[in-house]
Order: sequence, then structure tokens, then C-alpha cells
Amino acid sequence: MRETLFLLADLWMIFAGYFYGWKFIRRYGNYLLGLEWMVVATSGTNFLLWSLLGAKSDSVLYDVAYFLDAFSRSIGITLILIMGLMKVTHRYKPSLGVDVAVFGVATVAGLFLRQFHGADLHTGGIAFWVAVFYVAANLLTAVFLGYFANRLWKAGEKRLAIWTGLVTTAGTTIALTYDFFPLPFDDADRTIFYTAALATWGTQGFVYFRAYRALHDHNAALDANPVRTTGTLA
Repeated sequence: MRETLFLLADLWMIFAGYFYGWKFIRRYGNYLLGLEWMVVATSGTNFLLWSLLGAKSDSVLYDVAYFLDAFSRSIGITLILIMGLMKVTHRYKPSLGVDVAVFGVATVAGLFLRQFHGADLHTGGIAFWVAVFYVAANLLTAVFLGYFANRLWKAGEKRLAIWTGLVTTAGTTIALTYDFFPLPFDDADRTIFYTAALATWGTQGFVYFRAYRALHDHNAALDANPVRTTGTLA
């Protein structure tokens, strides 16, 4: 039963990442969010293949998994997420050079930080501070997402604002649990944790896309009828 739930959670994240990532690119030309969503989906695909092929630590899929994990936890679902959402919160339009540069930074961060995954955090060495960095980056991103949810609320999208708050809270809980608070009732492979994490990350991809679409449509309506504004969203 646990393995089935894990498989379903991973498939959900893979679907949400590729499907909504493509929609971000095709419908809105948002390569920051579109490509990052696809990175998350690729991570899920790699994780699934690694698990099905025996979950061996000497597999190349094992190294790829930790690279993609570090990529998203450091820059992807933090800085790239914020920059992508700013297109509807601040009408920010990064240049192609900025897009390439930020993904380049994320790649370098992923290559460097992957080596510290799984190291002993209790020794107080660099692995501990890398884990602290991941949590700090997540918390700072959560602050922006709180602002994003507030924009949704003011735009009249109260249900989406609530869902954005809920999935952001769930994502932060996963980030805190990841390195510092392992579930005492979990098995050696952390099946329960990873099932919850995959389900949460997939749902974040789905909810943030719907929220982005709502703000995009709201901005378009304001642009078409500037005199019909009911209040400022600043």
C-alpha cells in the first residue's frame, strides 16, 4: 500500500510538472516557471526510474537525483519561482540573458551542493549549513508567496489565495522535515515522507499555475478596462 501511494504521488508530480510547465511556456511565454516545473517533473521521473531499478547508491540516477534536488531547493523553487511569479505581481519581464543566467547559477549550485546531501548534519560542518540554507531559502520564498496570496485575495480570488497559503505551508513543512525532523514512524527508505513530499510538490505546481493564471487574467482585465478598478493591488 505504501509503495502504491508513493508511485501515485510521484506520477502526480511528474504530470503536474510537465503539463503545467508546458502551459507556462506556450500560453504565457514564462520560461522561468515553465522550465523549472519541467525540472521538477524530470526529478520525479528520475526518482521513479531509480526506485524501480533497485534504488542503488552506485547508480548514475542516484547522482542525478541529488543534483536535481539541490538545483530546485537552492535556486529553482526559490529565486526562479519568485522571478517567474513577478511577471504577474510586478509585470516583470526578464530578458533572455537573465533567464539563461539564473538557470546557469542554479546548475552551478546544484553541482556544488549535491555533494553534501546525506552527510552527517550533527557534526556542525558544511552539510549542516547547507541544510540551513535550504530552509532559509524556502522561508524567504514563503514570505513572497504570502504576498502573492494577498494579491490573489485582493483580486477577488479568495479560494485560490487560501489554497496558495495551504500548499505553501505544506511545502515549508516538507522543507523543515527534510533534513532536521525525520518522521519517527517512517521506514528506512522514508517512504511516508517522500510520498507526502511528492504529493505536496505536485500540488504546488498545480495550484501556483492556477493562481498565476488568475492574476494574469485579472491584470488583462484591468488593462482592458482601466477605469473599472475597484481598488489598488499594490
